[in-house]
Amino acid sequence: MRYVMALDQGTTSSRAILFDRDGAVVASDQHEFPQHYPKPGWVEHDPEEIWESQLRAARGALARANAGAGDVAAIGITNQRETTVVWDRATGRAIHPAIVWQSRQTAPICEELRARGLEEEVRARTGLVIDAYFSASKIRFILDAVEGAQARAERGELAFGTIDAWLLHKLSRGRVHATEYSNASRTLLYNIRERDWDDRLLAELRIPREMLPAVRDSSSVLGTADAEWLGAEIPIGGAAGDQQAALFGQGCFEPGRAKNTYGTGCFLLMNTGSEAPTSKTGLVTTIAWGLDGRVEYALEGSIFVAGAAVQWLRDGLGLVRDASETEAAARSVPDTGGVYVVPAFVGLGAPYWDERARGTIVGLTRGTTREHLIRATLESIAYQTRDVVECIAADAGLRPAVLRVDGGACRNDFLMQFQADVLGTPVRRPAVLEVTALGAAALAGLAVGFWRDRAELEAATGEGTEFAPSISEARREALYAGFKRAVERSRDWESG
Repeated sequence: MRYVMALDQGTTSSRAILFDRDGAVVASDQHEFPQHYPKPGWVEHDPEEIWESQLRAARGALARANAGAGDVAAIGITNQRETTVVWDRATGRAIHPAIVWQSRQTAPICEELRARGLEEEVRARTGLVIDAYFSASKIRFILDAVEGAQARAERGELAFGTIDAWLLHKLSRGRVHATEYSNASRTLLYNIRERDWDDRLLAELRIPREMLPAVRDSSSVLGTADAEWLGAEIPIGGAAGDQQAALFGQGCFEPGRAKNTYGTGCFLLMNTGSEAPTSKTGLVTTIAWGLDGRVEYALEGSIFVAGAAVQWLRDGLGLVRDASETEAAARSVPDTGGVYVVPAFVGLGAPYWDERARGTIVGLTRGTTREHLIRATLESIAYQTRDVVECIAADAGLRPAVLRVDGGACRNDFLMQFQADVLGTPVRRPAVLEVTALGAAALAGLAVGFWRDRAELEAATGEGTEFAPSISEARREALYAGFKRAVERSRDWESG
């Protein structure tokens, strides 16, 4: 068998990529699916649209490679994390739209949990903070929103899953209800130290254990894709949430190695090995992956809006027709003219965790132009990343020697250079940018023997490009201090 297929199910599109034994992309296909915004701050998906777009992508990738299912050793899944689906076990149909990780519709449920004094206990058990970002409050919302759902869940008639579990369910035609360690650790229901669903938290949220998937190694045969979908049965050899898959795909196998993914949001993870440190700065502790019955952990900072800010420039303001235009626009001015953008469109993630923050532009003058606003929006992504690096330094006592980067926005050379400048740390972009999908493929390939071990995967991303810091320390700190001031103007806005 010549290939491993990665199913890369993201927030706005579903992709499928075929990798060969050298870790090279052989073929890919991608399909967008609709975003639904029923109320301000709410974001939902139709689970069937996710599945249909992912299946089209898988078939399309095979067609582009002139390949069949018999050429594929295994399928690996990587997915948008925390997004929550509840479905009827008998019919296999979702009972409610999927509530997306970005959505703030469950913020009142989280406020109630905090009012009950559960914050520290939740952090100790799950490594997370109480926030609408994670899955637990989304499950509670769905059970409350759909008439009779609570009783049906208690009778074992309903199943919950993050998107990996939903795809496993669909691929296996309902024969498998499972997830793996990295996705389980994002639900706010999984005890990352005991490695089991937490009965205390299930009780607090009145979520029946019967709804929950089995939790397995990230690199293991989770099930089999039914022959109906791609022409023959294919083992599903592994899965990981998108950010943990990127960490694996970047070769961050050793404690202290870190990567940042610039996607719809921005996600910085540092491998901490067998240690699960408790953050004191607003980061979360998460499971990186589980292999051979052993788990490794990571510190993570989650930035809700990164590439989505560039989409806003394009779709919301009409300042660019294509994201690729932003680099030239940003370079056409020497600086932002004192303008800062804080893209807190759905609140602020790490290290602030402020659900009431809202997007803010400060420093506008009569001389502010389109180019200044575009540059300030790109710079906001780099500033938010520095916020997270500062937290990692405080929690772990070290700064990454190099920040490895991936995701769509890392193609922007201006942004990558500014990122190195504002961090004072080299930024390394791999030659193969599809590291999230590569991580999922690697986990699946290892499970079926397509690759022997991690050492065989180390060189797969190539040398790439390195961006070195090029501004003075004084300039770096002055720029960052301005952004911190702007963040304070954005905070707690909704309550006013």
